[in-house]
Amino acid sequence: MLDREIVKHCAPTLAGMKTGSLFSLREDAKLVNREVRLLNQMTVKKGLRALTVSREENLTLVYIYRPDHLKRDLEKPEAVKLLKARGYPCQDANQCIVQLMRNLKSEPDFPHEIGLFLGYPPEDVRGFMNDPCRGVKCVGCWKVYGNPEKAEKTFARYKKCTTVYRRELSKGRPLERLVVESRAGA
Repeated sequence: MLDREIVKHCAPTLAGMKTGSLFSLREDAKLVNREVRLLNQMTVKKGLRALTVSREENLTLVYIYRPDHLKRDLEKPEAVKLLKARGYPCQDANQCIVQLMRNLKSEPDFPHEIGLFLGYPPEDVRGFMNDPCRGVKCVGCWKVYGNPEKAEKTFARYKKCTTVYRRELSKGRPLERLVVESRAGA
């Protein structure tokens, strides 16, 4: 299992603090697919899913997310507005993921709306989509265009969570036990 990479990139999502996380692996595609299937078998009952959303040669992009949190996030009015402008079927979060996967394959640049799938505030996603260099108030896990105080507190929480999860994994705690059962709004 690729536990170290998952914890390194996804601890706040595993803890139920964050909607989703995205990371790339330079591994054989069959190995990654097998690992994603195993992760889903262990964690789907806790409200966590994993998908391979893009693949190029030996580079696979893995998306680990909380479906209930994603549904909640994509229903926010500003998120709906941003996604509709990009051709997303906003009535269904699963179909939005399918559209994101299409965009990852077909667009030459990384689709900036992906921040919505990671739990970033819509105002920050909009700011980045409009002009990634202008109006930035702070930078951490993402570029912040809206509320820097709230974002900096969130960045600190994510960093602490990752530190704790890495320590627990190094002590031998299995990944499955690090995944917190979580539902949106809970």
